[in-house]
Amino acid sequence: MLQGPRMPAPSVTEPAPVDVAQVDVEIDALDDLGRGVGRAQALDGFTVRVPFTLPGERVQARIWRRDDAGHEAHGDLLAVLAPSPARVAPGCPLFGTCGGCQFQHAGYPAQLDWKTALVRRHLHAAGLDLDVAACAPSPRTYGYRSKITPHHDRVHSTRPLTIGFLKVGRRHDVVDVERCPLATDGINAALPALRAEIAAAAVGRRRGASFLIREAASGVTTDPDARVTEQVGAVSLEFFAREFFQNNPFLLPRMVDFVVESAAATGATRLVDTYSGSGLFALAAAARFQDVVGVEVSAGAVMAARENAARNGLAHVRFVQANAAGIFAALAPEATAAAAETAVIVDPPRKGCDEAFVAQLLAFGPHAIVYVSCSPESLARDLARLLPAGYAATAVQPFDMFPQTRHVECVAVLRRTNSE
Repeated sequence: MLQGPRMPAPSVTEPAPVDVAQVDVEIDALDDLGRGVGRAQALDGFTVRVPFTLPGERVQARIWRRDDAGHEAHGDLLAVLAPSPARVAPGCPLFGTCGGCQFQHAGYPAQLDWKTALVRRHLHAAGLDLDVAACAPSPRTYGYRSKITPHHDRVHSTRPLTIGFLKVGRRHDVVDVERCPLATDGINAALPALRAEIAAAAVGRRRGASFLIREAASGVTTDPDARVTEQVGAVSLEFFAREFFQNNPFLLPRMVDFVVESAAATGATRLVDTYSGSGLFALAAAARFQDVVGVEVSAGAVMAARENAARNGLAHVRFVQANAAGIFAALAPEATAAAAETAVIVDPPRKGCDEAFVAQLLAFGPHAIVYVSCSPESLARDLARLLPAGYAATAVQPFDMFPQTRHVECVAVLRRTNSE
């Protein structure tokens, strides 16, 4: 019998428990948050959700919340009575207490299978019957994160300062993290000094605070305003450390190549990169297209992208500033006239595209759309809007940019069906 990870009591922000019991649960599946889902005979067939469990396991759980109306209960894992063959020993002693990871107890092939199924399930729920390729694995399953943001909660005079990440099930309490196995070696080497700086700066401070630590090709920095340099394939990029940039540099080149090759394979001769950031996709694709335009809302990112275009000697790539609601209005008239020859890369934030953006995209009518998403739910919703408007999906490819967690990146390639 395996003991489950120590779990904190339910957060005070959660509803007060209405039933407390220890029950055996047969785990049948995993939900969208990576929690095991099963049934307990002792709870009259209630659906029970238990984190850190795997399908096929029989576990003992402590029930801390029971919803009689919904016939659902939530429990903390106490012990694994019959483990899955996919179960492995976690790579971090804080797993189950620190809220940063959900899957260190699952072997890597099982993680990839679940992420592929997760994308497929959300597409099916949106009424889309699409082929989903097997999730592309990360070359590193630990030591891959190039940016972390540790923080501390309110400073208390009666207990030591904890610096790290939120505890499982808590919105405020922080677990102390001296080393993060998901972070790169460079970040972990710099973490002790950063923790000492944070502790010194926290003296006299009453409120919590968050901090950034990023490793790039140019080195490690804790200054969010520092300019860092990263190399992705043949493209050299410089950007502010605080700006968004994919945090798995070991799988990123493969995903970028897939996006670029997918866009070029549609036969489009022009490219529009929306939500273009510091210019990664636009610059990586420059050699495959006659004309490339990147559109981005952040003035700082646009400035960095223009400098990156000059740095890489790509005079035919230009960047304009516009918000999501005005992306296509910001394009030059000749770009709009050439929409039938244009592929559009869409890489929105987790919430996906708003209705105004989708309406403009469809009015623009590009030859192809390559949609990069960090949320299977918003991806499925947006594809359900785009596909009926004259597009067909030619590929759906997940990428495991975040091993040991429930998060998955996905690229969907759409081609206009009436553009031949």
